[in-house]
Amino acid sequence: MEDALPILGGLVLLVLGGDLLVRGAVRFAERMGVSPLLIGLTLVGFGTSLPELMTSLQAALAGSPGIAVGNAVGSNIANILLIVGVSALMAPVAVGSAALRRDGVVMVGAAVLFLLAAWTLGLNRLVGAAFLAGIVAYLIYAWRQESLGTEGHTAAFEKAEAVEGVRKGLHSATGGLALPLGLALAGLVLVVLGARFLVDGSVGLARTLGVSETVIGLTIVAVGTSAPELVTSVVAATKRQSDVALGNVLGSNIYNLLGILGLTALVVPVTVPVEIQRFDGPVMLAVSVLLFVFAWTGLRIGRREGAVLLAGYATYLWWLWPA
Repeated sequence: MEDALPILGGLVLLVLGGDLLVRGAVRFAERMGVSPLLIGLTLVGFGTSLPELMTSLQAALAGSPGIAVGNAVGSNIANILLIVGVSALMAPVAVGSAALRRDGVVMVGAAVLFLLAAWTLGLNRLVGAAFLAGIVAYLIYAWRQESLGTEGHTAAFEKAEAVEGVRKGLHSATGGLALPLGLALAGLVLVVLGARFLVDGSVGLARTLGVSETVIGLTIVAVGTSAPELVTSVVAATKRQSDVALGNVLGSNIYNLLGILGLTALVVPVTVPVEIQRFDGPVMLAVSVLLFVFAWTGLRIGRREGAVLLAGYATYLWWLWPA
């Protein structure tokens, strides 16, 4: 199918470009003497969310709100049902009670805020600014918690740890600034091009298949842009770092709603599609609460719960995709 090539090519460019951009930015920050903790919570933490960010921005600019919003909402649903499900099947996921009370509540709270905005004001610039203020406040709180070393690691830190687990030995604090700046610039170009290809291909695919752009955004685009989270969580699970695998998902979900949709709405106000308001948004909130319940009862997500999550994702796709 002719629309498949730009979609696949766009996803490849997004992943490669995002990796280059983060590597360059991190090396530049290291050579400028920025704290490794601050680098991890911001540059590295946002790294695996770059595909979602650029895709949602490009879709909003192209007048495709179904892809712009569906990408973030669908990614959150996939993160919980697919990624946590796969990780739990590989190795039971242990959960710290302090981290669950802190980051799990923030994730559920962000889902509630999104639904309230979707049902009332929509994603206008005021809502976008409020969401961005929320993610900044969360990152400041996470930085203070990590600096004090109390109550275990935050999800923002675990997300960065998951990325670093895949990229060991990539950074060096020595050398000039030209190379890291060149890497970051090249990565930015690839990410922008990749998002453009992905959005154009997705719109074309929706027209070819006769389905809504929202369905494409919630499924193909969302799963594709969640690929970095899937890789980093699976790597963490294979290393028996289950807390890192879960923290990666919690952190990504918080970034997706408050950071990605917040920045997207600030740049281009977006109308939330009716189907997301009525069905997919509530599904996202429901699975967020389900993850919280699974984690709270016994402070672990075992293989049985992982199978339930995966079955839930298969059911969601079956219900969503037209026959």
